[in-house]
Amino acid sequence: MIERIKKIQEEIRDFYSDNEREIEEFRIKYLSKKGLIPSLFNDFKTVPKEQKSEYGKLINDLKNTATEKLDSLKNSLTDVSHTGAQTDLTRPVANIFNGSRHPLSVVRNEIIEIFQRLGFIISEGPEIEDDDHNFGKLNFPPEHPARDMQDTFFIKRKSEDDSNPSDILLRTHTSSVQVRVMENEDPPIRTISPGRVFRNEAISARAHCIFHQVEGLYIDEDVSFADLKQTLFYFAIEMYGKNTRMRFRPSYFPFTEPSAEMDISCTICGGKGCNVCKYTGWLEILGCGMVDPNVLEYCGIDNNQYTGFAFGMGVERAAMLKYQINDLRLYFENDIRFLHQFRSAF
Repeated sequence: MIERIKKIQEEIRDFYSDNEREIEEFRIKYLSKKGLIPSLFNDFKTVPKEQKSEYGKLINDLKNTATEKLDSLKNSLTDVSHTGAQTDLTRPVANIFNGSRHPLSVVRNEIIEIFQRLGFIISEGPEIEDDDHNFGKLNFPPEHPARDMQDTFFIKRKSEDDSNPSDILLRTHTSSVQVRVMENEDPPIRTISPGRVFRNEAISARAHCIFHQVEGLYIDEDVSFADLKQTLFYFAIEMYGKNTRMRFRPSYFPFTEPSAEMDISCTICGGKGCNVCKYTGWLEILGCGMVDPNVLEYCGIDNNQYTGFAFGMGVERAAMLKYQINDLRLYFENDIRFLHQFRSAF
């Protein structure tokens, strides 16, 4: 034990630095609560009684030596700063990492920037919604499965004898923002609605109860499905590259008719087939369609004069395809090693 104290004493006496970070590391190593010297005091109770006097004196001398050394080093830093001494340019630089944006923020901003080039403006709305804006005015029938508890986080349930669907819930899509836009603005409308949404799902590598969407809406006279296709073709080329191939598949959504899902050639295997695309060569990136006339009518827009299209995509899915990320949970764990991989000007 005494030999250990003498060794530490020599280390302290031999230490020298004019670097503030190294001096702070010296303080932490020897004098902090978990440092070497406090640990010696903690071991004092195990020292035989006849050695306590000698042991105690050595520890106190050691502490005084470390304190004096620390004060001397700090004073030397002050003297250097006052005399205006030049920095030693031959010293290695500190290993300091620049900050980086979260991959979801990078991809979200990139999606927004692409659609802004086409004249889309950004609209935002509340994350806590009512049934009417989240479901009713989007043509969801009362018996639709998305109204059940397994899909939606309800905050306030209507009573059994209440026929008015006045549930308060966490929005399940940003389409509710589009409803508010249609209620309060006259066509032409060209807007995108980025935001966070919530669904009552089990968390896994491919699903999460929180995720992010960017949904788009365009309403004007004589809007056609061809306009929708060209808009999304432009987006896919800008987002995933000029060699990206696209296809549309018929689908169903309550708020669009006709409806479709859009696939792109797999960004990982180049369309050759892999386990990510289930060896089909294609990956789904969004849903879309022509706005159902009932939705226009519910929102106070003349469906005889105006038509429109809508689309929606998950930011997590877009980031997975862009950066080949295979686990959704990585987005929410705040692992610095994961986040340091992403750099962007957006």
